[in-house]
Amino acid sequence: MRLLPMKDPDKSWRSIKAQWKKDAESVGEDFSTFSNGSYAAFDTLTKDGENPSLYCLSDSERIHAACQVSRLMMSKFPTPVLRARFVVVSPLYELGVADAGQYAQTLVALFSGIVWLSRDTMSAGHIRFFLKGPGDAQFFAALRVVTELSPFSAFTIDGALIECSLKEAEVPESEEMV
Repeated sequence: MRLLPMKDPDKSWRSIKAQWKKDAESVGEDFSTFSNGSYAAFDTLTKDGENPSLYCLSDSERIHAACQVSRLMMSKFPTPVLRARFVVVSPLYELGVADAGQYAQTLVALFSGIVWLSRDTMSAGHIRFFLKGPGDAQFFAALRVVTELSPFSAFTIDGALIECSLKEAEVPESEEMV
């Protein structure tokens, strides 16, 4: 799965909602009442059309999750922060079609995509990742242990908020000598 900007027609919020409506209705759920609260932020963020801060987690066949990602400065950090919030997942996860293991894999893949963005197109030294709820923290507990191979210099989970600082990218010796 890849984290992609929601700018292509097949990755627009309208297109994603249409897919998720089919998913919900396939198990007998009334999508109009199901989607009332959880999708309100996206409805507001896209009311004037495309929003460059929206990203979706996609495999080649479907959208599994979406969130808003922004790069900003915060007084508590000396370098930019990448903030991911308003996480929504396909009704397949919320209505029990997918099991808890698949849900966990989706959230971890979404978080991994945020880490990738922080190292690539949205360069940032810190990440604030807002989970859907405190219960989701269990899927990330192992990352609290900072090891030599970990990409994090600090990793905390408080309630439904993951905060982490990334280790500086190491320059290979061959590049240092040039």
